[in-house]
Amino acid sequence: MKCNLSTMYRLQLILAIFVFFLPISSKSQTSIDSSLHYRKAIINPSQPQDLASGVHYFSKKKNQDLALRDTLNAIYDLRLLSIAEFKIGNNFSSENHIVEALNLIESMQAKDTLINSRVGLYNQLGRIYRASHNSAEAIKTFDKALLIANKLNDSVIILNNKANIYKDLLDYKNALRIYSFLFEKRSHFSNDYQTTLVTDNLGLVQSKLNIPEGLQNLRNALKLRQKNNDIIGQHASNTHLSEYYLDRKDTTKALLYAKKALALSDKLNSSSFKLESISQLMNLNKNPLIHEYKKLTDSISNAKQMAENKNAYLKYNVAEEQKKTQASILLQEIESRKRLAYQALALIIFLIFIGSYFIYRNRYRKAKIEEVYKTETRIAKKVHDEVANDMYKVMTSLENNSGIDSKVLDEMEKIYTKTRDISRENSAIDLRQDFGLQLNDLLLGYKNDKVKVITRNLSKMPWENIPELKKTAIYRVLQELMTNMRKHSQATFVTLVFQKEGSKIHINYRDNGVGCDLFKKNGLQHTESRIASLNGTINFETKQGDGFKASVII
Repeated sequence: MKCNLSTMYRLQLILAIFVFFLPISSKSQTSIDSSLHYRKAIINPSQPQDLASGVHYFSKKKNQDLALRDTLNAIYDLRLLSIAEFKIGNNFSSENHIVEALNLIESMQAKDTLINSRVGLYNQLGRIYRASHNSAEAIKTFDKALLIANKLNDSVIILNNKANIYKDLLDYKNALRIYSFLFEKRSHFSNDYQTTLVTDNLGLVQSKLNIPEGLQNLRNALKLRQKNNDIIGQHASNTHLSEYYLDRKDTTKALLYAKKALALSDKLNSSSFKLESISQLMNLNKNPLIHEYKKLTDSISNAKQMAENKNAYLKYNVAEEQKKTQASILLQEIESRKRLAYQALALIIFLIFIGSYFIYRNRYRKAKIEEVYKTETRIAKKVHDEVANDMYKVMTSLENNSGIDSKVLDEMEKIYTKTRDISRENSAIDLRQDFGLQLNDLLLGYKNDKVKVITRNLSKMPWENIPELKKTAIYRVLQELMTNMRKHSQATFVTLVFQKEGSKIHINYRDNGVGCDLFKKNGLQHTESRIASLNGTINFETKQGDGFKASVII
């Protein structure tokens, strides 16, 4: 029954551990696959409808994640929405998504750990400012992202975008400095996208400064982008090659690449890319009225954009966002409290099962040890009452028979003596009496004219505070050591030193006997088993001619 109880509590312990670490929820594989599909549609669109379908999917997903209070995924959704809107040409909507995502980060308790999200959002915000012709804010935002970026890939993208600002400002030397630095580090880049990005921009700036390597770098970037089917990258490469040939008055080639860029913008279904391509084609037209028209429209557009930049945060519904932020904070606190409550409850249940397991295991071990001691005592009594007494009766009967050889009587007396010793060695110990006095009597029982027994600190030990199982084990172990000494060691001197350190009792035994090559016979093996059953240790040290030592810790 005890074994069954032990097994049952082991099973309960395993079940508790399983329940405690069981994940509460998981997303379906279908949802993950859909997210990856539409993320790719935004990051690397290949069809006209990709960006629009990506916006539709992540707008819906963002609302679902907010409803489920999944703030981390909502931030991820907003970042992708901002990228998609930016590629479509909706800068204002793109900026609003960034602001909403940053507000959500601020509402979270673990906001300081969301470094990657912050870096990505700041980088995207810098791109928006660049497209809005707000160079100062763009550089400031990119620098803010660089301060917290802890990944090479992120730093490459941010530095490239910062160099683009200098390129827009016609500060080609500063742009060249950054692009050249990144180009030298291209062997550390993790993908071709970063390599082509840096190579293409470096080639354009080199061409502006009439550096010969410029054209080759532009061509290398386009070739690698075509290989990787990077539509957006191909649009940029064709635009830059058109600009390269326009600067050199080669309008035929400039027109060829400009038309390719326009075709790619149609494929992307992006108004911003299409506007850029048409603007490049207008630059190739020799009609002065077209150039004047383009100059005026660009001027009006820039002025409008600058005005919009100054009021972007005002246009954004600040009151509504503050309300959402406060609600998000409250929901986060409720969620955090519930999570802590569930974890505390699970921990308590887990600790109860652990405690129950160890309590029952200790009880089972204690009961087993007690059963061993009872069995020893019962056998000792049976040996004394039945075997020894019967032997004594037979000896008495034979002594009255004059025809019995005296040697037979001597052998029978030896057998009787052994039987009596076995009974005495395993007889019951009365732990209600002074244990120190009983132990002293035991040890002095082995003292005679040939053997001296010396003890140290025996009377100083707080035996009344030591559990009965330990006292019984100590008594039996010392009894076994002393019996072993009497039978085998030929010792004339025995010392036993007692010490108490914390909850442990240390006993050091030593005799000056003949020693032996240590071979643990039944007695010593039984001694080790007794000590081990109480989580104690016993170590023996002996060799021929150098006595016997034993160290007991229990």
